[in-house]
Amino acid sequence: MNRIQILVLLMMSATVAVANDPENGFGIVKGRVTTADGKAAGSVTILIKGSKKAAITEDDGTFIIHHVQAGNYDLEISQVGYETTTQHIVVEENKITAVAIQLILSSRELQEVVVTNSRNKFSSAGSDYVSKMPLRNIENPQVYTSLSKPLLTEQLVFTVDDAMRNAPGLQKMWDATGRSGDGGSYYNMRGFIVQSQLRNGIAGNVTNSIDAANLERIEVIKGPSATLFGSTLTSYGGLINRVTKKPYERFGGEINYSAGSYEFNRFSADINAPLDSAKDILLRVNAAYNYNGSFQDNGFNKGFAFAPSLSYKVNDRLSFSLDAEFFSGQNTGLRVFFFPYGQTIASLGANRADQLNIDYKRSYASDDLHQQSRNTNFFGQMNYVIADQWKSQTSFTVTNSYSDGPSPYFYLLSNAAVTGNASDIGNGYISRNDQFTDNSRDQMIEVQQNFVGSFSIGQFKNRFVGGLDFFSHHSDQFYSGGTLDTIYALGTIPAYRNFNKTNMDKVYLTKGVDFVYPVDYIANTYSAYASDVFNVTDNIMLLAAVRMDHFNNKGPKDASTGTAVNAVAYDQTTFAPKFGIVLQPVKDKISVFANYQNGFTNKQGTDYSTKKAFKPEQANQFETGIKVDVFNGRLAGTVSYYNIGVKDIVRASPDNANFSIQNGTQLSKGVEAEVIANPLEGLNLVAGFGYNDSKYKKSDADVEGRRPGTAASPWVANWWASYHLPGKVKGLGVGFGGNYASDNTIINSVSQGVFILPAYTVLNASLFYDQPKFRISAKVDNLTNQKYWIGYTTVNPQPLRSVVASLAFKF
Repeated sequence: MNRIQILVLLMMSATVAVANDPENGFGIVKGRVTTADGKAAGSVTILIKGSKKAAITEDDGTFIIHHVQAGNYDLEISQVGYETTTQHIVVEENKITAVAIQLILSSRELQEVVVTNSRNKFSSAGSDYVSKMPLRNIENPQVYTSLSKPLLTEQLVFTVDDAMRNAPGLQKMWDATGRSGDGGSYYNMRGFIVQSQLRNGIAGNVTNSIDAANLERIEVIKGPSATLFGSTLTSYGGLINRVTKKPYERFGGEINYSAGSYEFNRFSADINAPLDSAKDILLRVNAAYNYNGSFQDNGFNKGFAFAPSLSYKVNDRLSFSLDAEFFSGQNTGLRVFFFPYGQTIASLGANRADQLNIDYKRSYASDDLHQQSRNTNFFGQMNYVIADQWKSQTSFTVTNSYSDGPSPYFYLLSNAAVTGNASDIGNGYISRNDQFTDNSRDQMIEVQQNFVGSFSIGQFKNRFVGGLDFFSHHSDQFYSGGTLDTIYALGTIPAYRNFNKTNMDKVYLTKGVDFVYPVDYIANTYSAYASDVFNVTDNIMLLAAVRMDHFNNKGPKDASTGTAVNAVAYDQTTFAPKFGIVLQPVKDKISVFANYQNGFTNKQGTDYSTKKAFKPEQANQFETGIKVDVFNGRLAGTVSYYNIGVKDIVRASPDNANFSIQNGTQLSKGVEAEVIANPLEGLNLVAGFGYNDSKYKKSDADVEGRRPGTAASPWVANWWASYHLPGKVKGLGVGFGGNYASDNTIINSVSQGVFILPAYTVLNASLFYDQPKFRISAKVDNLTNQKYWIGYTTVNPQPLRSVVASLAFKF
C-alpha cells in the first residue's frame, strides 16, 4: 500500500511541472478538418503558403504543424479532384493558432475521392500509441503495422483472428481457448508467442475469440517492447494493440446482418449520438451477437459483445472518456491433438500431420462438452492540457475474465502404446480427455499516468513522454480433468458418441480427477519510464528511452489457510533501455532507421550451480531497415533486418535434472517487408513477407542448435489486392488475397524426433457494393478448400471453405 500511495502522490504532484518555452519563439498551427455534413476529413493536405510547412490530416481530421515563424499566412487546403481553397491565419510567438476548416464537399464525395484519388486507404501515417506520443511512422525507428478500418471492412472481418491475416511476419498458432486468463488466440512473431492483450495502449485482456465490433484498427508492434509497455502483456516478438472506436459529434451508425456456411449468423450494431446540444457529451455503442458452427460434425462457438463508450469534454483543457467491454460466450474447445510425453515420433510411423490416420472432419466429442466464458472490462481516461504543448493523460483499466466447464482435447497414441508391442509401428489411436476450469477468474488492474509534450533546446526540437505505471494481476484459476477412453480414429467407431458430459461426470464421480492444477497468485508491478525523440536536424532524429520496473510476486495462496505462501514470494527490479536513430535522405519520404530494444521476463527460483536467486531473463534486439512514403502516399513500405538474442534462460541442470540453472541462450533473426500501394485509380495492394531463423544456442543437449517447436514457420507471406470499379458502378469492388506458411516443425528434439505441420497456401476473396446508405458484401475464406494445420507442439485442424454474405444499413 505504501508503494501505491507514493505512486498516486507522484501522479498528482507531477501535474504542477511547468515546461520551458515549447517552441522557443515560434508558433504552432493545429486544427481539424470536417466535411460539409460534419464528418472528419482524413487524408486532406494542409500547406502553409510561402513556406515548406505542410501536414496531412489523420483519420479523425486533425493535423498539427510545428515550428512556424510568427506572421500572417494563408493555409492552402487541397484534396485531389477538387478545387483548392485557402484560409487566412495569424501565427504568434509561443502560441497555438487553432483553426477549424470545413470542406465544401460532403462525406460521400470525400469517400469517393479518397477511394479513387488520394493516398492508399489501407495505409496509416502515424500513431499515438506505438511510442506513447504522436509520431509519424516515417519518423519512428520501430517497425509496426497498422491494420486499418477500410481494410477490415472490405474483407468482412468479424474477429481479431480474421484481421491478423494481414500482418507481415505473423502466424496464428492456436485459436482462443475461452479459459480465464488465456488472453485470446495465440500468434507467433519473430519466433516468439504473442497474444492480443492491450487495448488503446494499456491492459485489455479478452479470453475468448475477440470480436471486432468495436475496433477502429489494430496495431502490430514488432520486437521486444518492455521499455514502454512492460513485460507482462508483451512478448519478445512484439505486441498487438487494439484501437477502439471513439464517439463523434453527430448522430449516425450502422446496422449489419451476416450469414453463411456452418450455420454462421451474426447481427451487429454501431450507434453514435451526442447527448447535449453543445456536443460536449458523446455516446457510442457497439454490440454484436455471433454464432458459428464447425466444419467438423460437432462443435460451435457463440458469443455476445457489448461495448459502450462515453466521452465528456469539460472545457478546452479537460476531457474524460469512459469505456466498457462485456463479452460472454460458449464454445466446445479447440479439438487439439497433443503428443504424449516420452513417446517418439518414429513409433507413430508418421512425421507429418497429413500422414496421420485422423478424420479431418470429425470432432470426436459431443456438443454438450462446452464451457462458459465471460469478460467484463472497464476503462477510464482523463486528458488535461497543462500548457500549449504539454498534456497530462491518466488512464485506468480493470479487466475481469471468467470461465467454467469442460474443454476436450486428445493425445496421438502410437499403435505400440495401445497394443503393448514395441515393434508395432503406426498411428490412428487417440485418447479422449477433458481439461475443465471450475469458476476460474483472472483480474488485471492498471493505472497509468503519462505526461506528453514537446520543447526546444535552442534550435533542437524534442518530443517527450514520461510515465508512471501500476499493474496488478490477481489469478484465481483452477484446472483439472480426466481421461474417458482410447479409440481408433478412422472407420466405424462404436463408442464415438460416448465422449459427452454425462459420461465425463461419471468418470469424475467414480474415478476422481487425474490432476489438479491451481494457478493462484497476486503480482504487482511498479514502473516509471521516459522517452525522448531529439531532432538533431529536420532530417536526423534520435530516440532514447528507459524503464525502471519493480516486480513483486506475493506467492500463491495456501487453499487450507487462505493466505499467501511467503516462502515462494519474490521481488525483482529491472531496467529496460531503448535507443533508435532515423535518417531521412528525403524529408518525410524516405527514412533509414536502426533500433536497440529490450524485453525481459521475471523468473522465480534459485540457480543450482551458483546458489543465487534467478534474475530476469533478458531479450535484446538490434534492427535496421528503411521506410518509404512516396508519390503522395500512394506507396508506403518497410524493409527491416532484426537480430534478437535471449540470455539468462532457465534450463535443467546437466548435473542434476531435478534442479535448474540460468545460463541458456537463444537467437532469433530474420527479415520482414511490407508494401502498401495505390498504383492505379481504384487499385489498392497490401503485401507482407517474413523470414525467421530461430535456434537454441546454449541449451539442453536434446534441443541445442535446433529450431524451437514454438517458433512457427520460418517463411510466411500475406497479400491482398482490391479494385473499385469507376464510372456508373462506382462503389462496386472485388478483393483477392491469401496467406502462405512454410513447413512448421512443432516437435524438434534428439529424444522425441521431428514432426512437421505441412506448408499451406490459403486463398480468400471478397465482393462488395458500398454506397452512402448501405453496403452489400460477400466473402469466401479458404477458396480452394485447403486442408491445413496450425499449432505449437500440437496438431490443430483448421476450417475448410466457407462463404458469408452481409448486408449493412448506414445512417
